[in-house]
Amino acid sequence: MTLVQWQLLPVFIHVALIGFLGARMGSGRVASARSGETRINDVALDSSRWPEPLRKLGNNFDNQFQLPMMWYAAIAFVLVTGLADAVTVVLSWIFIASRIAHTLIHTGSNVVVRRFQAFLVGLFSLLAIWVWFGIRLFVTG
Repeated sequence: MTLVQWQLLPVFIHVALIGFLGARMGSGRVASARSGETRINDVALDSSRWPEPLRKLGNNFDNQFQLPMMWYAAIAFVLVTGLADAVTVVLSWIFIASRIAHTLIHTGSNVVVRRFQAFLVGLFSLLAIWVWFGIRLFVTG
């Protein structure tokens, strides 16, 4: 595989994660509504009325469009400028691993301390990508 492919593979994995979460959340919500467990009018303006497992999925699905958006931007800039390297690839893999861990914790046991630890790993790897990109772009060329 090329460097670009290694850089983009975590992006494709994240897109698959989003698709998986969306499908699980959607099918769960349809099943909950069809069974009568949840009334559509109760959740029309307040998603907190879904059963807890579906709230976990919904909240985690929403999380995939927060911090990861800064990662997508960083990867796009790294690729467009031709500055992708082994460091950005490794940091991207750390980032996606942290997102998967965050998802497993958030939609499972939901131990907040563990979930926050996974979040911090992702945050620091994301910040490291941006710092490394900045150094490569403005300092080392």
